[in-house]
Amino acid sequence: MFRNNYDNDAVTFSPQGRIFQVEYAQEAVKQGSVVVGLVNKTHTVLVGLKRNAEELSSYQKKIIEIDSHMGIAIAGLASDARVLSNFMKQQCLGSRMTYGRAIPVDRIVSQIADRAQTNTQHYGKRPYGVGLLVAGVDEAGPHLFEFQPSGMTHEMVACAIGARSQMARTYLERHLDEFANCTRDELVTHGLRALKETLSQDKELTVENTSVGVVGLAGEGAKGKFESFKLYDGQTIAPLLETLEQSEAEEGKETMEVDS
Repeated sequence: MFRNNYDNDAVTFSPQGRIFQVEYAQEAVKQGSVVVGLVNKTHTVLVGLKRNAEELSSYQKKIIEIDSHMGIAIAGLASDARVLSNFMKQQCLGSRMTYGRAIPVDRIVSQIADRAQTNTQHYGKRPYGVGLLVAGVDEAGPHLFEFQPSGMTHEMVACAIGARSQMARTYLERHLDEFANCTRDELVTHGLRALKETLSQDKELTVENTSVGVVGLAGEGAKGKFESFKLYDGQTIAPLLETLEQSEAEEGKETMEVDS
């Protein structure tokens, strides 16, 4: 049986200049359930679709609070996400104890990128098989970053990663111009709509399989005052799903009126 001799470790390049273990890690991200992130002038929103391995098990956590000003959404191996999230929590705590302030979002993203990229430089290690959307707020305003297993990071206006995420990205691209001037609640609704685009026909968004995280400025133009990261999970997400249904119903009525 032929064996690819270039995927035994993460430090050997193939003749085409590829590192196969990094590509395998990226494939693990693509197999994870979808998460969506959006940002406007005042807030950043994370929306995630939770899976359960079987009927008897609980749903996998998709959005994790890192600090009062930051949270992450995960797609891929949850065990690798746990290691990275614990590292991020330690760095946030260290910044508060040493400097008496929250760590800037771009700095902690750079730190996890360095940590991930180091795994592609040492024999015997492997890339983290998880992708992250990092949402946070600091003195520069709200931010959304995408983290990839290769160690690449990008600041995004809107992003979706995971299985069937292309449908969500299509929705985000179609409505991109609307996000900047959205209110907090409208941004959440856009996130839920993008998430709904990824569902197969026999599935719906419910309080069991949906999570939402929101962080941002305390008010329009507020400097130095942040709205703490808030996670909507379980029954607390029910009002958001009701708002989504109402907005879709109103749009349906408007479409019918235009057609008639």
